[in-house]
Amino acid sequence: MSHKSVNGKVKTAVLISGGGSNMVALVQAAQDPGFPAEIVLVISNRPGAGGITKAEDLGVKVLCIDHKNFKTRKQFEQAMDKMLRAHGTELICNAGFMRILSPWFVGSWRGRQLNIHPSLLPKFKGLHTHERAIEAGESEHGCTIHYVDEGMDTGKIIAQAKVKVLPDDTKETLAARVLKAEHKLYPQILMQIASEKPPTQN
Repeated sequence: MSHKSVNGKVKTAVLISGGGSNMVALVQAAQDPGFPAEIVLVISNRPGAGGITKAEDLGVKVLCIDHKNFKTRKQFEQAMDKMLRAHGTELICNAGFMRILSPWFVGSWRGRQLNIHPSLLPKFKGLHTHERAIEAGESEHGCTIHYVDEGMDTGKIIAQAKVKVLPDDTKETLAARVLKAEHKLYPQILMQIASEKPPTQN
């Protein structure tokens, strides 16, 4: 069953756990009348996440579904899934969402859930990527957008943006440049994928 908006835009939800700067980049891009996706919902699993206020300020519907309020991961994910479907979500963008999702959730949204990761995957999966890139003596670093699968940062790569690692870089200076690249790349890829119209809900 299709839940396409009247305006033909792909209904997109963004999952956050923190400051939500990538979410802001996506929402701002989607405010352009010609953008093919519409951000219909932002979900945070942390009540104190800075991104909640930012999303509200941008006029987006925000829900806080605190994973700590559920006895099991499945119950948390079912609550999230229910809300996503209630808002007609067709595509999910993880943007600093710090929960490992179960095979059940991943399977339910396969091919319709994106994640952005701050490294050039398959290098530096997981956390502390900037620090690890510097320690490894990398000359290039960057960010990757990939489909979410059952592994951690293992899904099919969609796009990458590279930044040079400078000799005097600290993890903070490198992180700032990678974040800038993320904010540019994520809206571009959402535009591209939404233009291709992902499969609608079963």
